[in-house]
Amino acid sequence: MSACNQLIQTLSAMEGKSFLDNIPVRESVTGQVVAGIVPHSIWDRLLLSGVRAEVWMQKSVTKANLATHTASAYDIPIAQREGKVALILGAGNIAAIPALDCFQKLFSEHQVVILKMNPVNEYLDTYLKDAFKPLIDAGALRIVRGGLEVGQHLCNHPDVDELHITGAGASHDAIVWGGGEETAKNKAAGKTVNNRRITSELGAVCPTIVVPGPWTDGDIAFQAEHIATQKLHNSGFNCVACQMLVLPRNWGLSDKLMTRVQETMARIPARPLYYPGAADRMAGFSAQGDNILRFERPGAEACIVEPLSEDSSTGGTKPWFGNNEVFAPAMSTHRIEGDDPAEYLRKAVAYANDHLHGTLGANILIHPATIREMGTDTFEAIIAELRYGAVAVNAWTGLGFLMPQCPWGAFPGHTLDDVQSGIGFVHNTYMFDRVERCVVYAPFRPFPRNLGSLSFTLLPKPPWFVSNRKQHVLGRLLTEFQYQPSILKVPRIFVNALLG
Repeated sequence: MSACNQLIQTLSAMEGKSFLDNIPVRESVTGQVVAGIVPHSIWDRLLLSGVRAEVWMQKSVTKANLATHTASAYDIPIAQREGKVALILGAGNIAAIPALDCFQKLFSEHQVVILKMNPVNEYLDTYLKDAFKPLIDAGALRIVRGGLEVGQHLCNHPDVDELHITGAGASHDAIVWGGGEETAKNKAAGKTVNNRRITSELGAVCPTIVVPGPWTDGDIAFQAEHIATQKLHNSGFNCVACQMLVLPRNWGLSDKLMTRVQETMARIPARPLYYPGAADRMAGFSAQGDNILRFERPGAEACIVEPLSEDSSTGGTKPWFGNNEVFAPAMSTHRIEGDDPAEYLRKAVAYANDHLHGTLGANILIHPATIREMGTDTFEAIIAELRYGAVAVNAWTGLGFLMPQCPWGAFPGHTLDDVQSGIGFVHNTYMFDRVERCVVYAPFRPFPRNLGSLSFTLLPKPPWFVSNRKQHVLGRLLTEFQYQPSILKVPRIFVNALLG
């Protein structure tokens, strides 16, 4: 619903691309064009107080040609546009993904869509068919169910021009290179078995980097809930779930933070391992580890944690943990030397870039005083070194997914034979064409505890935190708000957020 509302605004102001007029644009310390997309309305400032998001464009984009590189599909005269049929292989983990992927093809690329639901959540097709009835009646969308055979049939159907997949790298390679033993042989020969244009979002071993600083006990407790959320939201079945927690080795609070993470996981409501293959993936993770810890969760499988060896710059004695996305409640930790926060952060960024598979999302947890100490320009320059499509500062990159204004996808530059986290961006309701990354910032402390540090943002414990006791209420209230925004609905949302 949020994406629909955002697209209505963009499309209503498409003439002259006037929707860009109220988007602040600046240059980063690297000279790149940066568009400030959140906050953009009074509702952003009320419901996401203190949250901001920026889109960094690729270096070829300038302030002068930004409009040319935005919604360029609409620059083609209608009579000259050529339609295509796009096949979307829907994700099975998050209900919104198939719908948002359809919006990308339909409204940003002018393609009609056949959406094949994932068998895990194909029951959603009943609701999506109701919601998308106008598009279905217009002949622009079809929604189908089916297993592997249906997917293979559609991927190779002569009427399908393009494909988009959200899923695993192995599924992508099976489509492009043939799968199994054929993959390596065909890659070596440069011989694809499917020559259609393919875009994708394929997950990663996503890091959360904790930067040393003057954290209080309250900060430790809140950020422990934050880390637990990054791992256990949706029971760990998120492509941007934290899988590698990077900690400062010499920081006296690292052990205390890990203890609080463990305590938090023990008291939050647990969800089952509903996604197929999770138990086997966790068993495989455990078999690789030398020092597996079990963070018990009453009523569900424990979250398993592997503290990697601290004497290796490659991420432990077994690179396996940096090369394999587990897609389950499993996480590794890696500790890095560095007394100076800026020096440490550069080492952590280099580690993530060089030793972790994929480029989808990375998180940085850092005290505001630490940013001031190293300097905002220095901090931004370090962010610029982090090769991820979404970067979250004192936030989880899942928040970037939540805001459909934010482009969502891997860092640009991947190829079919080294696809990593995928090719292309989705969501992106402002329709920027040449995106490098999206950077999301959130308050380090929640309201009202932040008032003590003279920070006046009104964001309490976020509703997506797994420790929030009012998730079920807030979900309904926020959905009702998106349907018909009204200032009269805000107080009830805010009260329940405080009670969470």
